[in-house]
Amino acid sequence: MTTKSSPYRLIISGGGTGGHIFPAVAIANAFRERHPDADILFVGAEGKMEMTRVPEAGYKIVGLWISGLQRRLTLTNLLFPLKVLVSLVKARRIIKDFKPHAVIGTGGFASSPVMLAATRLGVPSLIQEQNSYAGLANKQVAGKVSKVCVAYAGMEKYFPAAKIVFTGNPVRKDILTVATKREKALSHFGFDGRIRTLLIIGGSLGARTVNESILHGIEKLIDAGVQVIWQTGKGYYETYKAQLGKYDLRKIRVHDFVREMDLAYAVADVVVSRSGALSVSELCVAGKASILVPSPNVAEDHQTKNALALSEQDAAILIADKDADATLVETALKLLFDEQRAARLRANISRLAKPDATADIVQQIEKLIK
Repeated sequence: MTTKSSPYRLIISGGGTGGHIFPAVAIANAFRERHPDADILFVGAEGKMEMTRVPEAGYKIVGLWISGLQRRLTLTNLLFPLKVLVSLVKARRIIKDFKPHAVIGTGGFASSPVMLAATRLGVPSLIQEQNSYAGLANKQVAGKVSKVCVAYAGMEKYFPAAKIVFTGNPVRKDILTVATKREKALSHFGFDGRIRTLLIIGGSLGARTVNESILHGIEKLIDAGVQVIWQTGKGYYETYKAQLGKYDLRKIRVHDFVREMDLAYAVADVVVSRSGALSVSELCVAGKASILVPSPNVAEDHQTKNALALSEQDAAILIADKDADATLVETALKLLFDEQRAARLRANISRLAKPDATADIVQQIEKLIK
């Protein structure tokens, strides 16, 4: 730990989606573990999920009047230049008042004005890019910040090579100890350790294609006698709960959101998931045999790129969104009972894990402060 005359002060900005918020919180938690007296302030976008999630994690957050551009002509788009100007002015004032030792950006609407203001004021700065395809906010400021922490190789096409540090993505601390939690997980979900278990996750909001594919194949899962944890997402839960009423669900746990995700990973033999950057990073750290169904509704199809980075190394099975309804359940059942194939996937995905990513990012922040 470095010596200092006063507690460190950090500003962290990122949000809009969990993919930007969770890394930001993980970095804050790890920095505070090393520097318990650190003063950490988050800056987010008003009305976005970080304004709730960050206080829940125990941190202060200030909101900016900023949003993304819509694909059609709207009042929001017409107001966009004004929002950028107002947000830049407010971000500059926040930084001058708070006097941070460093400013960290993890992407999202609010990150860009905060990072631009920080670099103009000469404050040491670092951005963290989660995906294999760089987000707009990070690309905008990459030439101005001090360091760029990335999770995928080949990011020189987006960022200055001299600034890149290959750290991997921050994951929640409880994911690091998944291997020790199987008995606790079996008890938590009321499962039998002798029976194969399938975990289905589509992100906190859910994934329509994945959900529909599982619903259409629910009888096959029941007939196979496997145990299932199915996170539908909040927007789908009530609809599917009503449709599942006629089935024998004694071995199937249907949730809108699984808070104890470490226990869900611990008990799972096979995981079905979208291939967002953080999901992929968690699956690598947890070392799980995985079937990835990339969302087609993301910028530059980056989830497919994330999934290909694994499937091309025989570290996961990739199923295209358009093929999921026809093949997902059968592929999952086949993998559940093919231990040799599952073991190979587990070994290969584990080799891609970056369990020290958060600590490595904190080290980069400390170097900037020194």
